[in-house]
Amino acid sequence: MNSTNEVIINVVARVPGTNQIAVNIVTPGQAVSAPPSTNTPVLPTGNFLHLWNSTHHLMHIAIIIALAFVVHLIVKFITNFSEAVITRSHEKKNALGFVTQQPKFITLTRLIVSTATFVIYAVAIYVILALEFPSDNTLKTYLGSAAVVGLALSFGVQGLIQDVVTGITIILSDAMDVGDTVDLMNGVIGRVEEIGLRFTKVTNFFNQQIFVPNRNIVNVSRFPHGGVLAYADVQIPASADQEAVLKIIESVTKSIWTQFGAIILAEPVFGKIHSTPGDWNYLRVQFKIWPGQNAIIENTFMNQMVAAMKKFDPNYANWQIVVTYRAID
Repeated sequence: MNSTNEVIINVVARVPGTNQIAVNIVTPGQAVSAPPSTNTPVLPTGNFLHLWNSTHHLMHIAIIIALAFVVHLIVKFITNFSEAVITRSHEKKNALGFVTQQPKFITLTRLIVSTATFVIYAVAIYVILALEFPSDNTLKTYLGSAAVVGLALSFGVQGLIQDVVTGITIILSDAMDVGDTVDLMNGVIGRVEEIGLRFTKVTNFFNQQIFVPNRNIVNVSRFPHGGVLAYADVQIPASADQEAVLKIIESVTKSIWTQFGAIILAEPVFGKIHSTPGDWNYLRVQFKIWPGQNAIIENTFMNQMVAAMKKFDPNYANWQIVVTYRAID
């Protein structure tokens, strides 16, 4: 029966709920090819995949941790470089000449870096568990533990969260900057040294460094000139030589500034001689003083000026020198 044709009839059956069966018609001498199996494993291609599949789980974990560490170093390098640029730029633009080492935007970059570092290592742990233990419950345990720990921390560190949120708000809203002289309305008056995520460091008049929790900062009173502007109107005696009086006023003013340079923050500014309808003349002197140190003008400066003016007018009195505080230049 070798001459007879061998016929194989394949029937395609496709009944709902069953698999499709395909049968081919084969003539004598034609080889029968088996249909491709869907269960045939696909071997990885490429040297990297081959090396990855041929190495041990511990090597995989070491590679993932090493990559995470390299990314961490790159982020750290970028952070240090940006901090150096921000600090140098801030030192040049500071109107007070106050050299600061901690501009407030450095705090924001550190927060971003800390968050990025946490995300890097969290993702690394997730990748290790997902790739190396795909059928294990370790991944579910890890995610569940992270959720529980996060919930517990949210209740236990409410004060810390308030400090961080308030610190970020201060930075983004530009309520104050490093080098500003501020009154935090809680008994703290001084120059801002650093705006951190938890504390704002302020140096007061006594050179004390005060760390104020950010959540305690409710109101910020900012002195845009770096201090309080005080104006002393010195009345010039009518019978006196004006040139001589001007020299005395200038001499007393500069002497006060030299002696109390830590309180008088800038060189006093002398205005022009003004006349009034009351037929007397006065000279206005502008001081920039440390907040809360008004007595240096109202007492010391005024008493010494009255004593100097008595040389021109024996009846010269304190009421002839008026001290005011106004937001004018």
